[in-house]
Amino acid sequence: MKMTRRLGVVAATVLGLLAVAVPAAAHVTVSPNTAVQGSYARVAFRVPNESDDAGTTKLEVHLPEDAPVASVSTQPVPGWTVAVTKRKLATPIEVHGSPVSEVVATLTWTATSADAAVKPGQFQEFPVSMGPLPKVDQMVFKTLQTYSDGAVVRWIEEPVNDGTELESPAPVLKLTPAAAAAEATPSAGATVALGDQTKAAGGNWAGIAGLVAGVLALILAGVALARTRRPSPPAA
Repeated sequence: MKMTRRLGVVAATVLGLLAVAVPAAAHVTVSPNTAVQGSYARVAFRVPNESDDAGTTKLEVHLPEDAPVASVSTQPVPGWTVAVTKRKLATPIEVHGSPVSEVVATLTWTATSADAAVKPGQFQEFPVSMGPLPKVDQMVFKTLQTYSDGAVVRWIEEPVNDGTELESPAPVLKLTPAAAAAEATPSAGATVALGDQTKAAGGNWAGIAGLVAGVLALILAGVALARTRRPSPPAA
């Protein structure tokens, strides 16, 4: 009975370790996943291929309707074409003092050949430059990934705050206010002050070392002088 219990404990431990060791399924992400509100950012949609025998041949990224971006441009990806779909805004947004009434709605990349498709065990990045980024906490990019066998994976689940792990999460770009980003970065004045303090501390230590060296020199000189003044022994 004891041996059976021990085997059961060992088996449970091994299964637990295997559960930890097996990674969660990869999904489409945006990298980096953070940026600053009001700035221009270069991000890349990172697309892993999860199929064992089919390649990824198309990627369709939908920009969030509630967070329009005035300027969106793509970087060429060898072997892929990109189609840009735009939409009209009910309420224009103002950018650098000028109203913008039309923005990018969808970006669709398509492989030009089977050789250009994302192969099993590989991934591809699709770079995009966009801005000014809206003043919202996050941008959710609902994405469709199409495989050469016709399968379509819909990465469209929006993030939740209860800790639930989503099966098909959409790529999310977190946005921080410009003021918060500035506070997180040390100012030039603080850097200079820190440098001055370091120099001052170094100067103090140098002064102390010099004083100690001077005292030692005086002691040695006194010893030498005492030796020279020591009376000679009487002649035999």
